[in-house]
Amino acid sequence: MSRKPASETPKKPPASRDDRLKSALKANMARRKAQARARDGMAKTNEEK
Repeated sequence: MSRKPASETPKKPPASRDDRLKSALKANMARRKAQARARDGMAKTNEEK
């Protein structure tokens, strides 16, 4: 009667520092681009009035 471990899938090793920084930079750039698009859209809306 041996018990199997709860999870059969091997756990991923923690992400390296470079990988974490790269993903954080990518998320930050996406957020900043979205903010710039929103500001640009607001400027165009104000011009039409």
